[in-house]
Amino acid sequence: MTAPADLTKVLIVEDHRVVAEGLWALLAEYSDLTVVGWADSVAEVVPMAKELGPDVALVDFRLPDGTGADAAAAIRANDPSTAIVILSADASDSALLAAVEAGACGYLLKSASGDEIADAIRSAAEGETLIPASTLVEVLARHRETARSSAHQTERLESLTPREQEILTLMSQGLDNRAVAERLSISYATVRTHVRKILEKLEVRSQLEAVAKAADWGFRHVEPE
Repeated sequence: MTAPADLTKVLIVEDHRVVAEGLWALLAEYSDLTVVGWADSVAEVVPMAKELGPDVALVDFRLPDGTGADAAAAIRANDPSTAIVILSADASDSALLAAVEAGACGYLLKSASGDEIADAIRSAAEGETLIPASTLVEVLARHRETARSSAHQTERLESLTPREQEILTLMSQGLDNRAVAERLSISYATVRTHVRKILEKLEVRSQLEAVAKAADWGFRHVEPE
């Protein structure tokens, strides 16, 4: 499909046909925009972008064979002048960061109005970055904090000795200290010592809290031999 030079050419990348058709009909209401094609997967993106030469790609973040970030990277590798606007139901920090790293200049939620989507496409076509720097700073700060927290959790779990991991596994299965001692053929006093160490390492006050926190942190059970 060819388009007049004064119109902003848009490629829709969306795997749900009904949504894609809705976006196509929506954008047809704006006289300065024209949809030149529709791709429903990452694999289709590059061939269509090469053929159609869109000014802006409006890309869903969840695609059957990858993400909007994958599609954005593929499009921009083919033609860096094509602007990318992600349109997604995913409001997570990780999705936004992935999109930005892939070269997207805008990230809209699917709850956005038609005018918001049209304005984003126009701005993207003009080379504007639609994601405020303050938003990226906040997202990066949260991302770093999450990474630090994840590293701390991994460190705490890895500090457990093999025996402590066995005991934590049995605790997770509902065994009390005496039952654990019997199962492992060790003394009740020894189990209590191990349990105290587990609570210290996981920074909790009770066995129930230890079990809950370990599960939340992704502890993998180690069945006693």
